[in-house]
Amino acid sequence: MQEERIRALLLDVKQGRLHLEEAIAALRDLPFEDIGVACIDHHRGLRRGAPEVIFGEGKRLEDILAIMGRMIERKENVLVTRISEDKAVRIREMHPESVYHERAAALTLTFEAPRIQGRDTILVISAGTSDIRVAEEAAVTAWFMGNEVETLHDVGISGIHRLLAHRKRITQAGVIVVVAGMEGALPSVVAGLVAKPVIAVPTSVGYGASFGGLAALLGMLTSCAAGVTVVNIDNGFGAGYAAALINRDSEPG
Repeated sequence: MQEERIRALLLDVKQGRLHLEEAIAALRDLPFEDIGVACIDHHRGLRRGAPEVIFGEGKRLEDILAIMGRMIERKENVLVTRISEDKAVRIREMHPESVYHERAAALTLTFEAPRIQGRDTILVISAGTSDIRVAEEAAVTAWFMGNEVETLHDVGISGIHRLLAHRKRITQAGVIVVVAGMEGALPSVVAGLVAKPVIAVPTSVGYGASFGGLAALLGMLTSCAAGVTVVNIDNGFGAGYAAALINRDSEPG
């Protein structure tokens, strides 16, 4: 439950538009609701400024729908990450107002557009076209958490002139997420150009010696550019979430 809804609920009680018992019923499931297959953290929106996010990979469709249903009852915006297209199609049959972001493998259902909470624009950069799936997950997450988001794709260091052609956009961003596989060098280059937080995301893209993204991860962790923060392999969600927290204009509450 978001802070705005709780404030509205309490104001309705104060002004006599809502009975106290009705307000208590609406708040009863705070801080969480146990539905058997999941304990839904309805308190997270109030505590962290964004509702709980559903990790779709490995979950049965029925379980995802059950979690979504309880969140929808409370008018909480919904983000499902790592969800396959076939599951998304089934969900959209039941909730046609939801949107499937195919490249990000994410699904969103919003009652209203996320309120902008970020000070500046978050820029998500991908080194290669094969990295876009992870970059788009970061972009959708950052948008869902109330940020203006821009993307810049396929500007890796094998043709660094492509990156430098966008230097103005890069320097104007408030926070930058850089997604790269192979040897994972792009975040170091970007961090060397700007005085902004850079969140590096290694991907599992690459040939055998990339070891499923481990080479990129180690390269980013040992970056010579100061100020690079690294998340786990293919973790676009984690990068987008961290970027949103860094960019947030004020603390929730």
